Amino acid sequence: MTELVLHTLSDRDTALFTSLPGPFLVGRAAFGHVWKPVRDGGEYRPDWCRVALRDGQVVARAAWWGARDDQEPVVLDWFDFAEGEEEAAAELLRTAPFRTEFSLLAPPGWREEAQVRAAVEARVAAAVAAGMKPLVERYRYEWTTACGLPERPGRLVFRAEPDDAVIREVLGRTFEGTLDAHDGGNVAESGLEAAVDDAMDFLNWCPSPRAWWRLAHTPGGDLVGIQVPAHNPNGPCVGYVGVVPEQRGHGYAYDLLVECTHDLVAEGAERITAATDRGNLPMAAHFARVGYPIAQERIDLVP
Repeated sequence: MTELVLHTLSDRDTALFTSLPGPFLVGRAAFGHVWKPVRDGGEYRPDWCRVALRDGQVVARAAWWGARDDQEPVVLDWFDFAEGEEEAAAELLRTAPFRTEFSLLAPPGWREEAQVRAAVEARVAAAVAAGMKPLVERYRYEWTTACGLPERPGRLVFRAEPDDAVIREVLGRTFEGTLDAHDGGNVAESGLEAAVDDAMDFLNWCPSPRAWWRLAHTPGGDLVGIQVPAHNPNGPCVGYVGVVPEQRGHGYAYDLLVECTHDLVAEGAERITAATDRGNLPMAAHFARVGYPIAQERIDLVP
């Protein structure tokens, strides 16, 4: 086998990235996304994209994504390779200067289709060989107006909270006993304050107004939780829904999710994305009840 050449793209050779032949059964390409550099109106910076070549042909590719103002990439979300080139793909990641999470999209029920399952497992294996580890599998939802807008249960009172210190305290309380692998992992590895910092950083990173954030209370004034309707760089999304420990068991996350959906629709949203861990059965049940269909499944790996 001839020597492998690893190459970071520039504005002059972006065509290399799209020269890898399909079919692409998983990943962003499988869902109609088109890789396009920023200069052409796309989302990807060439210097955050790498390819592996053998005999002048691309055999593996990887693209890291970040919002327009980000100084470093946020996530690896494009990772493909030719059949038999798993080690080339692993080397492409292993030698990259970026250490971000890898989010791999797959169709709902991907384990049921042999070819799709093989494609997922090959990419996960290559990422693991490069030094990453699986963190969690998630459901990714996509609500549209065709799904219908559920009625508000009317059990809670929602109001804005401008004080970040109060928001931080509420977020910290919702992290107690959380079923979310990212939040729980952050608490376990870095402590509660650092986990809250991470959550606040994400919510502030979203290009949607801070004034949208809402705390939920019972009519008697007891705190229930927080819901944050947001926009990520791709559009309206459920930024965060969390219930404090002493209020769990009453199905209040459903109320928060309904309110979040109503808030976004009131701001003009016709499509809303959201996600939860596959193992977070209560939250997955709430998404189903509100009417959020599963659009994709996602496998998250971390450095």
